[in-house]
Amino acid sequence: MTEEEAKKLILETLQGKSKAKSKFYLKDFYAMIPDMKAREVKNIVNRMVSEGLLEYWSSGSTTLIGLKGMGKQHGEEDEDSSS
Repeated sequence: MTEEEAKKLILETLQGKSKAKSKFYLKDFYAMIPDMKAREVKNIVNRMVSEGLLEYWSSGSTTLIGLKGMGKQHGEEDEDSSS
């Protein structure tokens, strides 16, 4: 699988699950592409964050990853930052 195919698969998977869940652990991405090494998947996810396709979200103790601009917390964060 190429990097572009992996990115497409990640985006399609996240968009399909976005109604039920908007943030995922890094290990969830490993499960999406089981035929790639964990480090390769991590690098692809990091590049997708750099490209603005995905974003990190942190609770302070846990870091999750989701589609850019999706999720309940995103709206709340926007409201907080505009005041």
